[in-house]
Amino acid sequence: MKDISVSTLIDMTIGLAAGDNDSERFNKLLDAIRKAIQCDCVALLSLQGDLLVPLAMQGLTRDTLGRRFKVDEHPRFQMICNSKTAVRFDNDSDLPDPFDNLLLDYEGDLPMHACMGLPLIYADKLLGILTLDSLTPNLFDEIPSRSLEALSAIVASTLKVALTVSQLEQQAKQTQQRFEELNEEAWERDGGEIIGSSDSMQLLKSDIEVVAPSNFNILIHGETGVGKELVARSLHHLSPRRKQPLVYVNCAAIPENLVESELFGHVKGAFTGAEKSRLGKFALADGGTLFLDEIGELPLAAQSKILRALQNNEIQPVGQDKVETIDVRVLAATNRDLQQEVSEGRFRSDLYHRLSVYPIQVPALRERNGDIILLAGYFLEQARRKLGIVQIKLGKEARLALSKYNWPGNVRELEHVINRAALKARARGNNGSLIKVSIDDIGALSSNQELTTHNPLKHSNRNQSLDWSKGLRESTDEYQRLIITSVLSDSDFNWAKAARELKTDRANLTRLAKRLGITVTKQHKIQVN
Repeated sequence: MKDISVSTLIDMTIGLAAGDNDSERFNKLLDAIRKAIQCDCVALLSLQGDLLVPLAMQGLTRDTLGRRFKVDEHPRFQMICNSKTAVRFDNDSDLPDPFDNLLLDYEGDLPMHACMGLPLIYADKLLGILTLDSLTPNLFDEIPSRSLEALSAIVASTLKVALTVSQLEQQAKQTQQRFEELNEEAWERDGGEIIGSSDSMQLLKSDIEVVAPSNFNILIHGETGVGKELVARSLHHLSPRRKQPLVYVNCAAIPENLVESELFGHVKGAFTGAEKSRLGKFALADGGTLFLDEIGELPLAAQSKILRALQNNEIQPVGQDKVETIDVRVLAATNRDLQQEVSEGRFRSDLYHRLSVYPIQVPALRERNGDIILLAGYFLEQARRKLGIVQIKLGKEARLALSKYNWPGNVRELEHVINRAALKARARGNNGSLIKVSIDDIGALSSNQELTTHNPLKHSNRNQSLDWSKGLRESTDEYQRLIITSVLSDSDFNWAKAARELKTDRANLTRLAKRLGITVTKQHKIQVN
């Protein structure tokens, strides 16, 4: 063997892309090497710390793959690792051969033979070595050094790519496993179970079980506070996509000029302020589920882009010419009558029909006969854990009051009432192990009172004397603060919804609130400065 031909080197590189995994690719590489260089055995070893670990080998006993060779205990390996070029050992070298007694079809110490090792260096870092042995002495002597350098470069590059890909695959696997565990923890922590045994809730649960395993896009209807998000999480959790992300989007909270960027992403420089590229919610949900809450608040322009994504499974980030393919299941929720919105031209009919293949109606709490006390018990147990209470129960009068109330704020209102009552009951408790929630802890529950709080202007007492001692401007500001904070609270701190209730533009409402010193914290608390 005098040289390694160019065609042989090409065959090596072509074979590297043919294998399905590292083991296959490495063995194809060794096949190509043995065709170019006649030898009785060849081995590829990776340097891991101070150990050489076999990755692939031919002509050696299978148990060799399980061995780990400490470099400083094997002089030949040590010489190869310390060299920058190929090392050819003399036929009569007295250095022990690490592969003595390991050659296939040969028993005992190796006789005089040819031995060569190539250090595999990538970016000045030793990744491993390639060794070749032949029972024919001097077989490797006439191979040009330049050819061996080319061989070393190809094998080193192959090893680098394989190690990098393996590392990335391992990291991806760990990330996916961690993500799945966090998904499951969040599901259990947030209370994934839908509480209720009423006929309407049994029907809802049945609908969820039927449609969850499908890939249908779902439109979830229901009043504010009925638990549409919990239904969406249940649909995702019971679907084949449960191990993939569930991405939540509050459509009402996105400024109109940023809707497209928020949903579909943008590239750097796409618009003023786009200092770096950013993935949109559709891309983040790829392979999983996208939950579009308050979808009725989206402008028509954004609706058309969502329709394209649903029809073609394609999105186009702002400022990018290339179209990207996605695999996303969309769950949409609204408390609006979308059919009426369609008839009045505020919602696209084609998008409505695309979403409502299997519409799900979440019943209001007042329609769930017998579920109020079940939910109250569920929320009481949550409050008990949060407040560190040993035991807590509802008094008879409190249960009766909860059952008679029509709950305009639905399940969310019940949760707030129970948490507030538990806090009050603990505060007046006698440090006993059992705390009883009384009707006084529940407080006044009245639909009329709710309406009065919701719109103080509409239900104010005309004969009530007005206090204008602060002056017209300050008195007016005070009254505006009262109206805005009341409507914001009843609108679940949704600025767009509050603006509609007050028949004003959202931007004007937020500017007025800012002037009046009204802010809403992340914990949904209103502050007036």
